[in-house]
Amino acid sequence: MSGVVFIISAPSGSGKTTLTNELLKFVSQLKFSISYTTRAPRGSEQNGREYFFVTQEQFEKMIRENDFLEYANVFGNYYGTAKRFLDEAREHGEDLVLDIDVQGARQLKARIPDAVSIFVLPPSREALERRLKNRSRAEGVRDDEVLERRLHMAAKEIENYSHYDYIVVNDQLEQSTDELKAIVISERQRHSGAGLSPTSKLRQMAENCRLENARPRIASILASFNVPADPQGRGTIA
Repeated sequence: MSGVVFIISAPSGSGKTTLTNELLKFVSQLKFSISYTTRAPRGSEQNGREYFFVTQEQFEKMIRENDFLEYANVFGNYYGTAKRFLDEAREHGEDLVLDIDVQGARQLKARIPDAVSIFVLPPSREALERRLKNRSRAEGVRDDEVLERRLHMAAKEIENYSHYDYIVVNDQLEQSTDELKAIVISERQRHSGAGLSPTSKLRQMAENCRLENARPRIASILASFNVPADPQGRGTIA
């Protein structure tokens, strides 16, 4: 293994956790980094499964001790990725998958420029609103202001789409999982120097998700969030 770092970001409700879990089922030699957070568990979340739930004092102690690859404060709660996961992945010859927000992705790209970044989009604003409503009901939250705040935050996160290497639209789970797998395998081969044939199905699927190739099919999604299509080309998460 080449020790590739894969960053997966998405607005809340886009289904990146489900996609990531599917990826880990079907692609071997991948280590998933579980983030630390100071927020309280939601629903059926368990410590050490979705997150490591710690106190603010514990988190800030880890900051002082330089334990994080990246961390951010989101709505008053800390989220961070511990360095130890990257060390463990390299020690075991695995690639590392990070499920982090745009703030964390920005920090990580600054530290690891060759990390592969993937942004997961919902198929439309309406679809995301339905998913967030279902999530809110499951959490026992019925405050419309909470839903509107999450939708607003989603649009702000989506504005960063052009800073990512790949775009996956999570409409049909099987198709989206296949695209994510293709990206990981293609990049893994590229980093190892082996590469895939330009005519291979996996290579073609991954290339279709590359930012510059995905732009035409995501234009309507961006418009539903009032996000500019940004025809100027991609930037970097910095």
